[in-house]
Amino acid sequence: MLADALGRPLRFIVTAGQVNDITQAPALLDGQSGDTVLADKACDSNALRTIIAKTGATAVIPSNRTRRIIIPHNADAYKQRNRIERCFCQLKHFRRLATRYDRRTGNFTGFIHLAAATIWMQ
Repeated sequence: MLADALGRPLRFIVTAGQVNDITQAPALLDGQSGDTVLADKACDSNALRTIIAKTGATAVIPSNRTRRIIIPHNADAYKQRNRIERCFCQLKHFRRLATRYDRRTGNFTGFIHLAAATIWMQ
């Protein structure tokens, strides 16, 4: 999921449960603009950092502990990443999303659109 600075959902891609988030990050960032991209350690890769740099944004991603050369990040800016966690929390207030009642991807995606619109209206 991609969220704005206020923690409101902008884009999302539904994937299988075992798929890593970093595989969808380039598609989520395509066509977006911004000064900073905040992501967690799971998104620490040189390829993603290159994509972010090409957009003119700064990558605030903590280095994975398996990285040999640690890339520093702005810890104060990284504290704002909790906004996307709050966005997920707001979406999970909709019981239908939290328990994944809809087994078909189309139905699930449609309800995410409805829930995201509700969050934007608050």
